[in-house]
Amino acid sequence: MKENDFSRLEINLSNCLENYRYFRSKLKPRTKLLVLVKANAYGHGAVEFASLMEKAGADYLAVAYPVEGIELRKAGIRTPILVLTAGTDFFNEIIDNSLEPGIPNLETLDAFCKVLEERGIEDYPVHIKLDTGMHRLGFMTSELSGLTGYLEDCRYVRVKSLYSHLSAVDDPQCDGFTLGQISMFQDNAGRLVKSLGYRPMLHILNSAGIERFPEYQFDMVRLGIGIYGISALPDVKLATVASFKCKILQIKHLMPQDGPVGYGRYGQIAPAGTVIATIPVGYADGVDRRLGRGAATFSLNGHRVPTIGNICMDMCMLDITGVDAEVGDTVTVFGEDPAASELAAILGTIPYEIFTSVPRRIERVVVNG
Repeated sequence: MKENDFSRLEINLSNCLENYRYFRSKLKPRTKLLVLVKANAYGHGAVEFASLMEKAGADYLAVAYPVEGIELRKAGIRTPILVLTAGTDFFNEIIDNSLEPGIPNLETLDAFCKVLEERGIEDYPVHIKLDTGMHRLGFMTSELSGLTGYLEDCRYVRVKSLYSHLSAVDDPQCDGFTLGQISMFQDNAGRLVKSLGYRPMLHILNSAGIERFPEYQFDMVRLGIGIYGISALPDVKLATVASFKCKILQIKHLMPQDGPVGYGRYGQIAPAGTVIATIPVGYADGVDRRLGRGAATFSLNGHRVPTIGNICMDMCMLDITGVDAEVGDTVTVFGEDPAASELAAILGTIPYEIFTSVPRRIERVVVNG
């Protein structure tokens, strides 16, 4: 039995490939496609999703940290993997697992080159991050002269790509700023290419960028939230990839004299009685505590049923009064109905957080759809 055998996150293979083809259709045949599988593939299951993307033909995968890339290599993933946040403590592990680090500053570059020198390795692939306005990581324009000088004298690395990150490309009101970022990237990348004497790949577009500014796809694009079913365009509905489902553990028919439901006694019973169903997911499973007390409704046998009482750590209760249901019936927390974006709106957050909040104890299951 799995750790939580009553709940699962279903990954719809057909829908995943439909989204992949949608974004691929916006690219020139020569443009490479990198798929982000960091944070356990945005909560969808890193190994499972990386395997799907490898089979689909992704040119690159990207993770946040070395440990994520190592996990994929141990699982047999062979596609090139960019480590976006390489840090400075795991360079030997990066090399041993044929991972390609993102380099955001001279300190990281120098530390990595020292390890390569000690190991007698030359021309190791690295990816140089340029800061064009996000101001999180990357080389500022003022730091380019120091970078070019260092690279001219360093034989231990070979720059595989130059990249940057658009901070507000999904917001039309920020298009002027976005175009400024792209222009700065072109200028700064051009300076580096001239200094290097060879041309690495260039990439700046994320999912929203692919949809809104495909003319700036350069050599590669980075597909993140889009592959998981979230579009930046209001008139585009991408296919739902993940469905969080669980089975009813118990059903109770309660009358007012039985008393309220759950911690804090917040689940009030209707005068004519209330039927509650208990399901095996709680705030430790990504069902945010703020979704309790009727704030959210989940799907059961074609009906929406509200939460009742407080969300518990491993369980929550639903008011299923008037719905024909039995123990073992399936409840959908999010998927087609309700969508993850609906839960995100209730919580005042974004679908990314809904997806990544589902912990590893929830089994990821690939279905054909």
